[in-house]
Amino acid sequence: MDKVRIGVIGLGWVAQVVHLPILSHLEDAEIVAVCDRDRSRARLVGEKFGVRRTYTDAEQMLANEGLHCVIVATSTDAHREATLAALRAGCDVLVEKPIARRYAEAVEMSETAKAMKRHLMVGMNHRFRPDTMLLKSFIEAKELGKLYYAKTAWLRRRSSDSAWMTRKEKSGGGVFIDLGIVMLDLALWLMDYPEVRRVSATNFHHKTKQVEDTSLVTIALKTGSLVNIEVSWSMIIDDDVYYYYLFGSEGTASLNPLRVNKELHGSLVNLAPARMEPPQHLFRRSYENELKHFLGAVRNLHPVISTGEEAVQRMKTVDAVYKSARTGKEVLFT
Repeated sequence: MDKVRIGVIGLGWVAQVVHLPILSHLEDAEIVAVCDRDRSRARLVGEKFGVRRTYTDAEQMLANEGLHCVIVATSTDAHREATLAALRAGCDVLVEKPIARRYAEAVEMSETAKAMKRHLMVGMNHRFRPDTMLLKSFIEAKELGKLYYAKTAWLRRRSSDSAWMTRKEKSGGGVFIDLGIVMLDLALWLMDYPEVRRVSATNFHHKTKQVEDTSLVTIALKTGSLVNIEVSWSMIIDDDVYYYYLFGSEGTASLNPLRVNKELHGSLVNLAPARMEPPQHLFRRSYENELKHFLGAVRNLHPVISTGEEAVQRMKTVDAVYKSARTGKEVLFT
């Protein structure tokens, strides 16, 4: 294929600020059509990005445009329907995180991708930040030794501007399925996706009713390692907080900023580069790298990173987090 023919379903914030601007500047990508249930939004976004073909019905777009792939950036409740339609139309799919509202929906989406022999990638852009990719390379080189503990947090003073995210029937949950799933994925990916043994969670509802706005989670892994995750939409703090600490038998690493500390000849040494991109650049770079990777997979140049199968396992853990918080008991995995 000369250019990858792309359709975008769902034209909210992430499509307008991230996907469409980046795709518009990629030489091997052609945004053929966009789709949104809001007709005026579809028309205005199409005009802004020079996309002439606009739709309010995804099935019509899929039937008419001969697309190679689709990006699904709708509210979470519409992920399943849009993804299944695109896969059955013969398209590869990049669906924004979380893959779905619950585990059962994720299983159906992943199994359909297998049956249709199409790529299904889930948008976990934090894997594609330059600092996390570099940290992954240090881990694979065994610089940290055996990993035994990860401590992560993403704490915000306020939630997303999208009102639907606080409506459980549309989002599937609150801050954990929004921010916690990102930190969960990052921890499991960097630790080479170990199996989960047990989950314990406590959720709080300070400024929200249907969903949690603060979540504190401990996950024990079958390798014997431990992961702690703290996420919030309602922290009374000066600035938002994002960090990731990883402890190994031979060293310790952290993100934001990236550090890889080891003891060499009796002294503590930071192996990370002295100069890294500023945090404001990492956001856009992560999406650029993610979209380029997805288009390469569509061209069959390499396998997909952040697969539907991995997303199914993430959602199994997410479901356990909500069950533990609801019952006040630890959830054991068999």
